Amino acid sequence: MSPAVGALNRLYAWKIRGVRWVEIIGVLLVAAMVFSVYVAKAAAAREGARIADLERQITENGQRVRLLRAEVARLEQPGRLEALSRGAGLGPVDVHRQATVDRLPALAPVPEPRPVVIVPTPSAVPADPVPEAPR
Repeated sequence: MSPAVGALNRLYAWKIRGVRWVEIIGVLLVAAMVFSVYVAKAAAAREGARIADLERQITENGQRVRLLRAEVARLEQPGRLEALSRGAGLGPVDVHRQATVDRLPALAPVPEPRPVVIVPTPSAVPADPVPEAPR
């Protein structure tokens, strides 16, 4: 038997309180693997719950979008808009009220005047304040 094989056999046969050290290391490795599988399953369950929540939110938002589109279609009905405009006293524009190119400058809005800002000059401020009289 070679010295390397003999050393390996002694190392393998080394016992701690009647249990081989190789068995102790094996049990510790199995425990670490069980713990890591548990942690991975817990993380996957959390992600699965998050995905389910996001899918539920997407479904709810899709329903809201469909309801809002139906509401827009109802509000944009020509008959409804025509009735509202008549109720407000609005009507079609008369053809003779259209402006020509020559009248456009007269229709332009009048610009508002700029406000005047008064800046105090340095000579208006007294250089030496007046002391108060003692009481």
